[in-house]
Order: sequence, then C-alpha cells, then structure tokens
Amino acid sequence: MALYEHVVITRPDISPAQVDSFVEELSNFLKEKGAKVGKTEYWGLRNLAYPIKKQRKGHYSLLNIDGPADAVLELERKHRISDDVMRYMTVRVETLSDEPSPVLSRKDRRRD
Repeated sequence: MALYEHVVITRPDISPAQVDSFVEELSNFLKEKGAKVGKTEYWGLRNLAYPIKKQRKGHYSLLNIDGPADAVLELERKHRISDDVMRYMTVRVETLSDEPSPVLSRKDRRRD
C-alpha cells in the first residue's frame, strides 16, 4: 500500500469541534475502504494566502494515510462534493513521520 499526507482546509465558520468530528468521519471512511490513518493533526484556524470563496481564513487539518489509491481517490471525490471543504491536497510520500509536523513544532517554539 502507498503512503500519503493529506491536508484539508475547511470553512472558517464551523467550530473546531465540528472540524474534529469531520476528521473522525474521514478516518472512519478510510478505514472502511481498507486504509489505515496514522497521525491526525489540527493546525488551527489560519490565514489563507489568497481569498477562497470570499473567505480569508480556514481550519487546516493533516492526516497520514497508509492505504490503496482507490481509497484516496474516493476521499478526494467526497471532498469535491462537500460544502465544508474549501481546498485539499494529497501528496504521496516515501515514509510517514510520527513526529509533530513543522507547522505544529513552529507553534510550540513561539509559545516558548
């Protein structure tokens, strides 16, 4: 099976709790399709580089996926249909890391 990093940007007007339940639904969907979801991270409400659908912010989430390409293609199809998803990106990688992503580690450095 292939390894993927999947980033989803959801609408800013939904709550972080709704984003968590959305990511949980995605994880369950992928498990049904035979994929394993490793690490999931919520990066928070962040500014976008450019406005998307007149929105300037979005909730960013990361999922590490170990599964078949068909499961990822079906996940992307669901994203295209969903009103909550503004953008998504899936990248195939050689290895998945269990360490916090650079986005989260940068947040931790700022707090210190």
